[in-house]
Amino acid sequence: MKIAEIREIATNDLTERIQTEVANYKQMLLNHSISPLENPAQIKKLRRTIARMKTELRQRELNK
Repeated sequence: MKIAEIREIATNDLTERIQTEVANYKQMLLNHSISPLENPAQIKKLRRTIARMKTELRQRELNK
C-alpha cells in the first residue's frame, strides 16, 4: 500500500486497519514457521506497510 493511499484513510479506519494487518502479519509468521510460504517477501512487504500506517497515524497525532 502506498503512502498516498494510507493518507486517504480516516483515522479511525486506519487504527482498525493497523490491528487487522498486525493480526495478518502474526498469522503469516506462524504459517511460515510451520511450512515455508511460496513467497517469503510477502512478510517483509506487510511489515513495511504496517510501519507506514503507524508512521502516518503518529504524524496525525503530532499535528493535532
